[in-house]
Amino acid sequence: QVQLVESGGGLVQAGGSLRLSCAASGRTFSSYAMGWFRQAPGKEREFVAVINGGGSSTYYANSVKGRFTISRDNAKNTVYLQMNSLKPDDTGVYYCAARTPSGLLTTTPRLYDYWGQGTQVTVSS
Repeated sequence: QVQLVESGGGLVQAGGSLRLSCAASGRTFSSYAMGWFRQAPGKEREFVAVINGGGSSTYYANSVKGRFTISRDNAKNTVYLQMNSLKPDDTGVYYCAARTPSGLLTTTPRLYDYWGQGTQVTVSS
């Protein structure tokens, strides 16, 4: 029902910034809460940030709080992750995910219904 395509990953130096985008198909984008997750080599997939369907509520992992900002533009069917003050520990494959109900913010990967293919973020020291 929903296809997600991430973009914007790349190689940056520590302290730099990067903006990830996730474009979604369909006409019911606002019905989904949207989350960002990341996975480093040899590690489990971990929660990064989530935003509700209307874009009025957000929640962040402690490791990125104050540095990352999640937002969405429902007119463009797109969710964003603005990443500032990047650290080497932020390196990994970043995935966007969608789930219903849109008003429930959850950090659990298994509760998300749709996933993108991921985009690589590498932060050099």
